[in-house]
Amino acid sequence: MENQTNHLQFEELYLVVVTNKLAETKEFYQKLFGFKPLFESSWFCYLQSPGTQPFSLAIMDEKHPTHPPTLPAFQSKTGVFMTLRVTNAETEFKKLKTLNADPIYSLKSEPWGQKRFCVQDPNGLFIDIVEQTEPQQGWWDQYMQPEK
Repeated sequence: MENQTNHLQFEELYLVVVTNKLAETKEFYQKLFGFKPLFESSWFCYLQSPGTQPFSLAIMDEKHPTHPPTLPAFQSKTGVFMTLRVTNAETEFKKLKTLNADPIYSLKSEPWGQKRFCVQDPNGLFIDIVEQTEPQQGWWDQYMQPEK
């Protein structure tokens, strides 16, 4: 008997960046994060990250007719950003610097329990690179109270 659920079932979840900077965006993710193309054409590139649990990212030229009909090229300040969780943020930050990439937020230990730094892709997509750490004692208490 087939497993039936009341929710949509999917095989994979990935972000598609619609852009007018296809080549620059592909190069950015390959150089900084080691993504490899699994499929490439003149208007679309499907990338996958290295590692035992790979993640996918697609890049689509805004001029191609298959992109969603009301969607222009990616615009920063849309409220969307990407988070990449890492084992050691300091090590990854040092790697970033050897690749001559400029962080827009330098490596910092945050009181809520993250060590992180941030970069921006060629389209303005904010990429938050985080290592989970222990939060300062009591920091989350103010946010854990039920609303009145």
